[in-house]
Amino acid sequence: MCFIGATLQLRGVNPVRQPMVDSSRNILVYNGEIFGGIDVDSETNDGEVLMGCLGNCCSCCVEVHTQQNCCCDAKEKKSIPELLSAIKGPWALAFWQNNSRTLWFGRDAFGRRSLLVHWPSSEDNRLLLSSVGPQSSAAKSSAACEVKDGANNKSFWEELPCGVHSMHFSSSNFDNDIQGEIRRHEWTSPMLMDLIKWDRSSVEPKPADLISSNFELHQQNGGPYLPSSASMPAQRVLCALREAVIKRATGSRIFKAAACDVRKREHVPVAVLFSGGLDSMILAALLDECLDPNYEIDLLNVSFDGESAPDRLSARAGLKELKQVSPLRRWKLVEIDADLSKLAAETTHVVSLIYPAKTYMDLNIGVALWLASGGDGWLFGGTNDPLVRKRYKSEARILLVGSGADEQCAGYGRHRTSFRSKGWVGLNEEMKLDMQRIWKRNLGRDDRCIADNGKEARFPFLDEDVIRTLLDLPLWVVADLNKPSGVGDKSILREVARLLGIKHAATFPKRAIQFGSRIARESNRTNFGSNRAANQASAGSAVIGTSLN
Repeated sequence: MCFIGATLQLRGVNPVRQPMVDSSRNILVYNGEIFGGIDVDSETNDGEVLMGCLGNCCSCCVEVHTQQNCCCDAKEKKSIPELLSAIKGPWALAFWQNNSRTLWFGRDAFGRRSLLVHWPSSEDNRLLLSSVGPQSSAAKSSAACEVKDGANNKSFWEELPCGVHSMHFSSSNFDNDIQGEIRRHEWTSPMLMDLIKWDRSSVEPKPADLISSNFELHQQNGGPYLPSSASMPAQRVLCALREAVIKRATGSRIFKAAACDVRKREHVPVAVLFSGGLDSMILAALLDECLDPNYEIDLLNVSFDGESAPDRLSARAGLKELKQVSPLRRWKLVEIDADLSKLAAETTHVVSLIYPAKTYMDLNIGVALWLASGGDGWLFGGTNDPLVRKRYKSEARILLVGSGADEQCAGYGRHRTSFRSKGWVGLNEEMKLDMQRIWKRNLGRDDRCIADNGKEARFPFLDEDVIRTLLDLPLWVVADLNKPSGVGDKSILREVARLLGIKHAATFPKRAIQFGSRIARESNRTNFGSNRAANQASAGSAVIGTSLN
């Protein structure tokens, strides 16, 4: 066995080397953040804490740890699935438990950290785990993105399904092939199981329910917005989101201001992936509330059509609104301009990052995320002229991303389609499907593209307590698709935005990054000749390398 770890350490005072090895010869390779479930103080590295907890776990390799089937001396010890089930936050790991000769590996219940697996096969009998598929794997394929596993016609690398897995090695003869059975363990936390099932108790409203959930702005003689009684659910969501942002942006030793003037250093610890739309505006406003006022906030915006891209226009409008909400904060809108025709090498590199994802839609999103998270762009306000742009590269190592908002609050067009054809039950099932496959379709890919720039993506909308809060609300309070786009979709988040003083962005309809940045249009022209030809070829789902040219 070979363990290799390269991590972006964001917590703790002292550097921590991976793989971590303890006195019992246990080995841990870990990528994640513990935001709850295990106590980690502000000056401690959470990986070291987790290593200590794993080292104290029961060494009995059993499906469910109980005192009856435990042979450990201290029967009160937790099992490894119990310990990992308690963690709140994103994680992926591989842990060798030496005394039980067991390899434990897995990722959190929502797949917020990438972990790929190659299962042993007749073509290659190794068990391989990796945060990212090696670039050489992608290069072997004619489409530069797909490696087949012999006659099985399967990808060499797959997204590891969320959960805790183990492989117990029964043979002690390392000269021969090691025999072992790979097992998947159930989560032991009832709360976590409920979130994974994603069952909502109140799905279909009565007519009176729809009337009482009608969110409207209330003005009194032109005065400030006054929330109605219907905004109480939005207050609950706002509180949960605020706590999620606080946990992801503050409290760690690395962010405590130094004795020198931080304004002179222009230190920016946290940035926001920023389109100026509803989700990113909420994250920016909440980050402003909880982050030390001495810090600046970078808003990273990417465009493939200069100043004409919809996301560039809404980002500038969003910046103006944020300055009105918080005029003392030093906001930095980092405008990242890109020309797809000049990104051949970069595109090839991103192909290897998104793998085993393989469609043009995945590539377009991946390129946009990779460039945006790199933070290499322009700021207005160079020299003494506020209209002059100057070069700027964001050094923020934490990036807040709005993933999960659309899946939970009916932000996609397919949600409206399901609602029209199958009503409230159909809408709920489509949203559940999105949440239960987000690990495979979105999060692994996005994590790899962002992490490649030495940045860590954090997803406040996918905080366990935020998911629980949204699930506890009736579906018609979260979204009412009887109302038009920009009103009924994500209506709960629109009310949250109004509570934060964000009135303009609260009316924006959903716009995906590949369309808002205009990369999809440029990709269609480059690979298919025109948008029309791309639509005929269903370019979004077309495999990379397929075109009409």
